[in-house]
Amino acid sequence: MRLGISTPVLVQHPSTRSAWEATATIDDVAEIAQCADRLGFHHLTCSEHVAVPVEVAAERGGTYWDPLATFGYLAARTRQIRLATQVLVLGYHHPLEIAKRYGTLDRISGGRLILGLGVGTLQEEFELLGTPFGDRGARADDALAAIRTSMSRSQPEYHGVFYDYEAFVVQPHAVQERVPIWIGGRTKRSLRRAFDHGDGWVPFGLSASELKAMLETVNLPTGFDVVLSAGLPLDPLGNPDKTVKTLARLRDVGATIAGTSLVAQAATHYGQQVEELHRLARDEGVEFTPGQR
Repeated sequence: MRLGISTPVLVQHPSTRSAWEATATIDDVAEIAQCADRLGFHHLTCSEHVAVPVEVAAERGGTYWDPLATFGYLAARTRQIRLATQVLVLGYHHPLEIAKRYGTLDRISGGRLILGLGVGTLQEEFELLGTPFGDRGARADDALAAIRTSMSRSQPEYHGVFYDYEAFVVQPHAVQERVPIWIGGRTKRSLRRAFDHGDGWVPFGLSASELKAMLETVNLPTGFDVVLSAGLPLDPLGNPDKTVKTLARLRDVGATIAGTSLVAQAATHYGQQVEELHRLARDEGVEFTPGQR
């Protein structure tokens, strides 16, 4: 199992954010990213929402930094840690828009992009952007196939139900021959979608028993990642025993990669927590292989 960082500040959920995040700067985030990069953590994350309704923001949070701009900056401040969009909403983008914009990010980062993608659930946001909501699952399947075909090609061609194109140049494009694609979701359909089109599954909102039961019904392909969240922020310095137990639980359920967030009172404290998490996890046999999938 490898460890990634669910990057603080960039997404601020009311139930998990710390007070210091409200006034944190991109340099604070970069210092944490550089610490995780130096220690060999697997990835950083940034999620996507364009505009969240006020009443929804009270429950889900309203702060979502733009992944492309944010990762462009963090790519320049790091060297080996991977950059995972967790997640982009497929219905908000044309496949070639993702291929061009995030393919460029892959190029400038030296091939460190992980493309986390999801179908999306916030109907008001779909309507705001003028994109169909009712058939978003079918559209997402078509978009995934198109992205897989197009991501690393200068002259992509795809002929599907919703997307159909050829004779266009997309340059620059991704430098990885196969950009890792993670699919988010909590249903068997999302797991199937990940198997059909992706390299990993990022489930959410499922209990350990539900996850284990779903994973036991499939034979995981070689190299396929199960990316599980540690849940509530960990406190390696304050509660090392619970931290170790949480990591062991994730491994037992079937995680190949664990996403972790940490308790902190300031950006510098967050960096100290990252250091201690690395020490505890390394002692438990967690892998730290910089730049590898």
